This record gives sequence, structure tokens and C-alpha cells, in this order.
Amino acid sequence: MVTKASTVPTQGALEAPKSDVSKEEAAERIIKHNLLWSAGAGVIPVPLLDAAATAAVQIRMLKQLADLYEVPFREDRIKNVCSGLVAGLGAPVLGSTIGLSAMKFVPVLGPLVALLAMPASSAAFTYAVGKVFVQHFASGGTFLDFDPNTVREYFTKQFEEGKLVVSKGKTESGPTKTD
Repeated sequence: MVTKASTVPTQGALEAPKSDVSKEEAAERIIKHNLLWSAGAGVIPVPLLDAAATAAVQIRMLKQLADLYEVPFREDRIKNVCSGLVAGLGAPVLGSTIGLSAMKFVPVLGPLVALLAMPASSAAFTYAVGKVFVQHFASGGTFLDFDPNTVREYFTKQFEEGKLVVSKGKTESGPTKTD
């Protein structure tokens, strides 16, 4: 069945009305839905298990986005791509996120601090990963030609935007402007 290139039929739990929406709108819904799951993963009280749960949410989100953009999906390739993308943020950002998760080891105060900060960090990472891949897939890219080094600056910008989106309690945003 051939559908219009700019629309995709809505179905499943991610969409509300059964009408045609643009791929961009469907992608935003996918990101929003997974951003919420990722924030929930950040609440997991076991150190580093929260990060593993966030990664699982991101892999699921990438599968949904790949299906939306009709991009072949291989989970083993995705894990390498995501690792390279997250590592591209650099030691300060990555270190602080790991530090937040490790704070859960500190009795009493640690879990409280991590409980407040880790969900926002997890959600911001998921937001950034989603935005980067939507841009890549929309421009005709696939997982095979994805280069984390070329999107590092855009990813960092989307991570910062994701922190703002989460801090404002806003889970839906309009199209992102690029420089």
C-alpha cells in the first residue's frame, strides 16, 4: 500500500485520533511518549539500572522512529550508535549523569538527590536522541550512515533543549530551529 510521503496513518497507543498526521507530528508523539517512559526509568532506585532502563527506552524509541521513516533496524548497530552519541557529549555531561545515578549509593540524602535529578537527565537524553534521529531519518539517513561525530553539536543543543523542556514540565515542542 502506498501512502502519501508527508503523512502516516495513526494507530496504537501513541496517537489519539484515528486521522492522518505528518511524519513530523508522529515523530514528536513518539519522542514525547518515550520521554515520559525515560523519566520513569530515571526513578529506578538501583544505581546504574536506571541508566540501563533509559537505554532500553531509547532503543525502543529508535525502533519506532525507524519504522516510521521506513529505515531498516538492527539492535546491535543501534547500541553502538547510541554509545558513540552519548560519549560525544564529553566527560563533564556524561560524568555528571553517571554521578547522579551513583548518588543512589549514598545513604538517605543520595537517593533523594538522585530521585529529583535523574529523571530529568534521562528524559533530556531521550529527547536529544529522538531529535537527532528524526533529523537524520528525515534527511534520508539510515543507521548505517549515521556518524555521531557529525551531529555532536546538534545533539548537545538538543540535550540542553531537552533539559528546558523537562524543567518546564513541557513534553511537547514545536519544530526545532537549526542554526
